[in-house]
Amino acid sequence: MSVLQIVAEPVFRAGVLLSAVTAFVYCVAVVTVAASSVLFRTPQRRRDARATLRILMRRRGGR
Repeated sequence: MSVLQIVAEPVFRAGVLLSAVTAFVYCVAVVTVAASSVLFRTPQRRRDARATLRILMRRRGGR
């Protein structure tokens, strides 16, 4: 095993783990906001939750 492999492997694993955790947290945030947009009692809060969901789900690119 080369020195590069010994050094790169833990960094690669940490990067993969960080990416997975970030994706999971983002999914939880989107699901929470989506549920809030349906379950809040007041119309203003539902509108705010829908606006936040639109921001979270908008696609980058094209413009």
